[in-house]
Amino acid sequence: MQQKFIASIDQGTTSTRFILFDQSGTPVFSHQIEHRQIFPKPGWVEHDPIEIWENTRKCVMAVLSDNNVRHEEITAVGITNQRETTMAWDRTTGLPLYNAIVWQDTRTADLVSELSKNGGPDRFREKTGLPVATYFAGTKMHWLLNNSKDVADAVADGRAFFGTMDSWIVWKLTGGRDGGSFVTDVTNASRTMLMDLNSLQWDQEMLDVFGVPADVLPEIVPSVPSEPYGYTRKDGAFGGAVPVCGILGDQQAA
Repeated sequence: MQQKFIASIDQGTTSTRFILFDQSGTPVFSHQIEHRQIFPKPGWVEHDPIEIWENTRKCVMAVLSDNNVRHEEITAVGITNQRETTMAWDRTTGLPLYNAIVWQDTRTADLVSELSKNGGPDRFREKTGLPVATYFAGTKMHWLLNNSKDVADAVADGRAFFGTMDSWIVWKLTGGRDGGSFVTDVTNASRTMLMDLNSLQWDQEMLDVFGVPADVLPEIVPSVPSEPYGYTRKDGAFGGAVPVCGILGDQQAA
């Protein structure tokens, strides 16, 4: 009888891991690669999205090749990720428009101070569940829109996608610019300051506050969908079509 595995991509702040679990839920094989922390200025922290994607591919291929596992033996793959780290990319080229801005980055402190003048840090808490803080993705998207010409031009041309690391990885896994699934789950969306906790959808008032166009954002989907978000590329790291069936922000997953 062919053994079956459940796969997990764990994309964290300092490294990326790929883990295979057996049918009892026991981790049996894994591979981990660290990525660089980039500090352009005091208080700024960035990651290279291409490095993270390549490390993801390398981790998958290492586990499968080192342990003679075929894609047919993997029932599904899920993703857990560092939550608020935010990036923008060109959906026509598949390339980042700027480095990912990491959750602990504080470059948006002035914006946070300005927004807090009217209503204080809890101004949007009832709707979003969050205080106004540099931590969350909405402030980072605002910064990208107003400080990167490449991002602004791509938005104006209808080429830009914005997302947290789950969206980037799922999009790349499932085809990228050749029809990849552009989604995020509710746990990641809940850390943007852009989602209404009651509707679990992007909120127009919050989009207006941060100046983020709705069409650059991924579809918000359940963390465990009734149907896969998509399937891994047949010519990708898995070597075949594996259903992508789960997303959770790392703190909720823990």
